[in-house]
Amino acid sequence: MRLALSRRFVLLPMFVAACSLAGLPVAASVQAQTATADIVDTAVAAGQFTTLAKALQAAGLVDTLKSGGPFTVFAPTDAAFAKLPAGTLDSLLANPSALKTVLTYHVVHGAVPASQVVGLTSATPIEGEAISIAIVNGTVVLNGSSKVITTDIMASNGIIHVIDSVLLPPSIASAMAAPAAPAGASGGTTARDGQSLASQTAATQALFRSVWADKAATEWVTEHNAALAH
Repeated sequence: MRLALSRRFVLLPMFVAACSLAGLPVAASVQAQTATADIVDTAVAAGQFTTLAKALQAAGLVDTLKSGGPFTVFAPTDAAFAKLPAGTLDSLLANPSALKTVLTYHVVHGAVPASQVVGLTSATPIEGEAISIAIVNGTVVLNGSSKVITTDIMASNGIIHVIDSVLLPPSIASAMAAPAAPAGASGGTTARDGQSLASQTAATQALFRSVWADKAATEWVTEHNAALAH
């Protein structure tokens, strides 16, 4: 099931009821339909998204997320970015194209409150590859590993749901795990969702392969892909 993008906001009591049923905390700053700050300014004011704000700036996405929208953003906290293997964030910040791919995987068109999220099995972000959605022990989990820890932070142009791990598009996760192709070889490796890795630029694939080259990183990728397969 994909997100019903034609729907907008629902009443605050419905937010609270849905979140309570799903075991999700509701942001203390929720203001249904009355928020005046856009998604970027709301995130900056929250104080726990400084890395995300820096990444949005580096990827050239600030103006997009300050525009009319509406958008739903699954926003990784500073702690979520800190979970990435050493050197990953610096490599992404130095490669705006790869960074934009990762960040747009966290953004969905439309304002989708928790009351709708808990009824979905997947969502299609701007990046294009599906995000799986499941309820695990009363918590919404994305792609088998990233937990939604706070819901329905309202902005003037959409909604922020806070997550505890950075999401990676399946094609990038596959590129990270796959051995480097011989020089001159053409595409043909296929991601789990059937999309060819050729759809990602060679530079993006090379970046992620180099970042996750060591043994510890390879183990992390294996666990991540196993989670995606469920």
